[in-house]
Amino acid sequence: MTNFDVKDLKLAEGGRRRIEWAAREMPVLRQIRERFEKERPLAGIRISACLHVTTETANLMQTLQAGGAEVVLTASNPLSTQDDVAAALVSYSEIPVFAIKGENNTVYYKHIHAALDHKPHLTMDDGADLVSVLHKERRELLPNVIGGTEETTTGVIRLRAMAADGALAFPIIAVNDAMTKHFFDNRYGTGQSTIDGIIRATNILLAGKNFVVAGYGWCGRGLAMRARGMGANVIVTEVDPLKALEAVMDGYRVMPMKEAARIGDVFCTLTGDINVIDRPHFEVMKDGAIISNSGHFNVEINIPALEEMSSSKRLVRPFVEEYELKDGRHIYLLGEGRLINLAAAEGHPASVMDMSFANQALSVEYMVKHAAELKKQVYSVPAEIDSEIARLKLAAMGVEIDVLTDEQVHYLNSWEEGT
Repeated sequence: MTNFDVKDLKLAEGGRRRIEWAAREMPVLRQIRERFEKERPLAGIRISACLHVTTETANLMQTLQAGGAEVVLTASNPLSTQDDVAAALVSYSEIPVFAIKGENNTVYYKHIHAALDHKPHLTMDDGADLVSVLHKERRELLPNVIGGTEETTTGVIRLRAMAADGALAFPIIAVNDAMTKHFFDNRYGTGQSTIDGIIRATNILLAGKNFVVAGYGWCGRGLAMRARGMGANVIVTEVDPLKALEAVMDGYRVMPMKEAARIGDVFCTLTGDINVIDRPHFEVMKDGAIISNSGHFNVEINIPALEEMSSSKRLVRPFVEEYELKDGRHIYLLGEGRLINLAAAEGHPASVMDMSFANQALSVEYMVKHAAELKKQVYSVPAEIDSEIARLKLAAMGVEIDVLTDEQVHYLNSWEEGT
């Protein structure tokens, strides 16, 4: 195989060992892979995947391949690729990979085009960049495409906007909508891995710090919970009154970002929106404030404004840029404002990605079977898939649950009985 672009194939052996280690924590995906090997439900299907190139993603790619799919993988973020994993997929699984950690935007989009050269029947996206390029620049490929899946909140938002505009050319299953995805991946995965990334980048003690969490969706909930567990004083900023109320009831201080900016020591955005930390916030931040992002794109922090306000900047640690403002204060930006849990750490633990990627694998199988029946819109993961993944996960953990008796089923489906 010659059609790939990775950093160094000599890294492959180390990548293979780490992929195998992750597999030990992914029992649900392993069960799906064993079934796929027997049934081959994806035989002859070409899949172009734009995902974070990690050990967990490698196990998903191998599962799709076991089901008969011809898979190509490219990165969904320039800083999230694990180069040894990319090399291992090429060397040992013969899966074409186009991804190099630290690639610039030009190379990033060149790699997306290379993945689309595969002429996919199905797309698999994390952030909707692949689908966006396909619709804007590679429309000649659209007749081949029967459907796709989307991994994350940001991508689902973009795709629903496309569908509302009548621009979406094929059906998409929003994997992020699955309860076994956002309840666990977003909350526990993002919570733990974001803290991991911030600490790896800075080596600071969180205990006693004012830790500002921008956004109280499932990712924000998880990060707030983990930051409090590390001893931080957690402050939440929100625009949604219901989520803000929930944060108050969960015991956090809630205030506008303009107020939080004055007292925060560490900031992290997880909203999916633009300029959440902006010029007015930089103007009032403490000397030494640390800012980071765990949303999909590096737009949540207004980096151009920070650049304009600064007299100089320098890299003081890997993934830590010191901006010296014109008034002498210093602000520290982590991971170029990109996903800090993947830029400076390894992303979500394999055991939580087990459920997310089980949703991906089963949603692809569902799309192959039902694409002809689906309209050009964004669908949630079918409830039966969600429940089956939860059942398989519980079984793998050795956890048993009760089963309704016939009497209980009858009672729940009747209206005659009361007090």
